[in-house]
Amino acid sequence: MISRRRFLQTGTLAGLTFGAGSLARAATNDACAPLPPSIAALKSWKDQAAPITKEERLARQENARRLMTTNHLDAIVLMEGTSLEYFSGIRWWGGERFFAMVLPAKGAALYVCPAFEEARAREQMVQAPDGEQADLRVWQEHENPYQRVAQGLKDRGIATGTLGLEETIKFVFEDGIAKAAPQVKLTSATPVTAGCRRIKSDHEIALMRLASKVTITVYEAAYGALHAGMTRDELQELISTAYDRMGFPGEASVQVGEFTGVPHGSVTNQIIHEGSVILVDDGCSVEGYVSDITRPFVFGKATDKMKSVFDVVHRAQAAALKTARPGIECQAVDAAARKVITDAGYGPDYKFFPHRLGHGMGMDGHEWPYLVRGNTTLLAPNMTFSDEPGIYIPGDFGIRLEDDMHITENGAELFTPQSPSLEDPFTD
Repeated sequence: MISRRRFLQTGTLAGLTFGAGSLARAATNDACAPLPPSIAALKSWKDQAAPITKEERLARQENARRLMTTNHLDAIVLMEGTSLEYFSGIRWWGGERFFAMVLPAKGAALYVCPAFEEARAREQMVQAPDGEQADLRVWQEHENPYQRVAQGLKDRGIATGTLGLEETIKFVFEDGIAKAAPQVKLTSATPVTAGCRRIKSDHEIALMRLASKVTITVYEAAYGALHAGMTRDELQELISTAYDRMGFPGEASVQVGEFTGVPHGSVTNQIIHEGSVILVDDGCSVEGYVSDITRPFVFGKATDKMKSVFDVVHRAQAAALKTARPGIECQAVDAAARKVITDAGYGPDYKFFPHRLGHGMGMDGHEWPYLVRGNTTLLAPNMTFSDEPGIYIPGDFGIRLEDDMHITENGAELFTPQSPSLEDPFTD
């Protein structure tokens, strides 16, 4: 799991792999130097995470079919990414080669796969509702894979229907489908994919709640390991090691001092000193469901100005939480937090709070819908968002408080407690 902001800060994916590589790194760290006690004390929570089942994916596909009918779509196309995993359990990376799942409103799903990848595909397709009976059509390297899609659509009576494409599909694949099936109308599948994914099940909520608790536990352990002279990179590495010890892939982007005054930070080398504001952001993945949490704290004593800005941001986060409830427009939650910040003198508008209040969350760190001005989407129970107001003072410091928010039947809750202060950032 590499967040967008982390990618922007590093400028490269090198060295940011998880899984076996990060576990090996942690083992090397253990062998070469003792871990700080707060990190060494962490234990795995992996046994607390229950995987999504085949039966749950079948229910998701049936929900998608209902939404296809409502939105006048005959089928949707899913390629590599979280929507493919959401509906099928398949985690795929294919590069320039075409691998896709076509889910029709009526009838069985269709899979199109490079012939040499068939074994890998079938191994993963046991997670899908159709399992070993799936309609899998392969293509050789010299063949046109889009003809397999076109024929599959004809076999299902969709030769002249409407086909929704998942929003992350590249143009080269869209163009290939369009040329192979010219009588099919191509449109967006977002009303179906986002329509399903924006409302979480109780199981999904439980996984996200666990991910948030893991992240706070890791942050608190890292906070206990701070020392003067520590670099930003060293703190990020400690946090990655802490996630390894807890059994989940995770990472953090860290900014120090004046660089906290830029929302997504800087690639500049940064060192922690007495009185430094430190901003730790991002999260982990638990059975495919993510957390995204930001904690600001000070190494040593905070100034009165730092404390004042923290208080404003804290009140803005609380105002958003109090406003959020079913039936309220997404934009109203952003407005509630922004009013607190503007009324405190950190306006007008986007001057010191330059980004939206929050984003939807689930299998992606950022997904539909968004808490932003102009979004009239109504909140509904079991939607999940980040609640992350901030004040950024260029050249001085920035404060952002971010917790993950769950819309309940009657209001909203945070998965983790609000941070009480810069000098005591974690609540027992």
